[in-house]
Amino acid sequence: MRATASVLVALLVVLAGCSALTGSSAPDAETTAPTETMQTTAEPTTTSGDGSAAPSDPEEDVLGWEDGYWYNESITVDRSDGLNDTELDRVVSRSMARVERVRGLEFETRVPVEIISREEYREQVAAGNTTATSRLHQNVKWEAMLMVDESTDAVAVQNRNFGGSVGGYYSPSEEQIVIISDSETPEMNEITLSQELFHGLQDQRFDISSFDQSTQELHNARDGIIEGDGNFVDQLYQERCESDWDCLMPQGQQGGGGSSDIHLGLYQVSFQPYSDGVLFVQQLYDRGGWDAVNAVYETPPASTEQTIHPDRYPDEAPDYPTIEDRSNDDWQVLDIEGGVDHASFGEAGLYVMFWYPSYETTQATGQLTDVVIPYRNHLNYDGQQLNQTDPFNYDHPITDGWAGDRLLPYVTDDSMRTNETGYVWQTEWDSESDASEFADAYRDLLEHHDAQAVSDRPNTYRIDDSAAYGDAYYVVQQGTSVVVVNAPTVDDLSGVRSGAGTTNASIVAA
Repeated sequence: MRATASVLVALLVVLAGCSALTGSSAPDAETTAPTETMQTTAEPTTTSGDGSAAPSDPEEDVLGWEDGYWYNESITVDRSDGLNDTELDRVVSRSMARVERVRGLEFETRVPVEIISREEYREQVAAGNTTATSRLHQNVKWEAMLMVDESTDAVAVQNRNFGGSVGGYYSPSEEQIVIISDSETPEMNEITLSQELFHGLQDQRFDISSFDQSTQELHNARDGIIEGDGNFVDQLYQERCESDWDCLMPQGQQGGGGSSDIHLGLYQVSFQPYSDGVLFVQQLYDRGGWDAVNAVYETPPASTEQTIHPDRYPDEAPDYPTIEDRSNDDWQVLDIEGGVDHASFGEAGLYVMFWYPSYETTQATGQLTDVVIPYRNHLNYDGQQLNQTDPFNYDHPITDGWAGDRLLPYVTDDSMRTNETGYVWQTEWDSESDASEFADAYRDLLEHHDAQAVSDRPNTYRIDDSAAYGDAYYVVQQGTSVVVVNAPTVDDLSGVRSGAGTTNASIVAA
């Protein structure tokens, strides 16, 4: 998938009171088009190769040649009303050859490509089938992160994010690429096409659709190589477009999906591999070329920690805790048929959880405000400008030291109707001091949301029901573990997990 982030990057930089971003930034589907392809014309447009004459077709398939087209061969298309099937085939064939040339891997089969409008894509996303239990699971997850409150549908929020920010995607199940155009007449963006073609190539050569991406953390971790490699190829491809190749790009300035519908907290959690993954792959490439990058697909990153801190790959493996069910008869673990019953956010997710209130408060007040992790800490500067390859930082002492986390949602018989839920969230840390730092920061986060300590209940806090996250919370550290228990009321805490929120200080819920 190719995420479009330039509008959000610009917003973050402006709010931080810093220099504007120049050039290409985070992966973006509307940047860097050659002057020749930005002109609107009803006449056929020729997009050339690199200025050298393409050799004749080979007798057998070779790197840099696909379906009759060399990577540096000129093609002619009429863009006045979008690409017809013949023209699209030409563009795809040459782009496949160019991806082969850049990445040094041969396509095994051709990947079908379809261009659709942004509106059509939004309709497809909205029509997706989400079961009631899966929707409730998502609500619990993002409420636990203090990003989506109890009255808001987290699935709808995610759908708006996808509908407004995705420039294209590869579907492993259908083995097809979809390019999303923001113009009334669907147009091709060759940079976006190149990355999605590469995802198809990844699936053919490395079977990426078999990777376990069952939690947010595992999804981001595996995407460290999937999207990191994809965006690195993207970067190399774009450099050739700017120097040697003429590339087919959208005509005129496209508005994109816009930022008003984007929930930046959820977006930045999922964006981590697009930012850190590129540097992770680039360092591998610099040390051992494409062979070193290819080898990672045999042992893909196991955590976002390994891409935030590339020196920890592959030796520092995560330690995901097992949570013993200690609920009473009123509460049970939310069972998801055919899915996992737990969640994990990793170092990247926890970082954004602690950073997001600084963004939210800064956005609301118009004044730069730091809450837990400072606002500017998330922006990765290279001198006076944002880093073009790795624009966002996900490293902070509060979350550095993460060793594993697991969140287990709990429901009652009425939860489907009321959306009243609970959870047990256990995090593991490299040291007791790391665990203590996290626990203190989490209490600061609760305080930011006006939580009050419950006087006769140790480690217990209450946010008023009138507030966005009105619930009871129990936070306790035991050695290198920190456990957070959540329930609608203080009395419900011990129902979700025996010992939590009780008057007996000697009872530890961990």
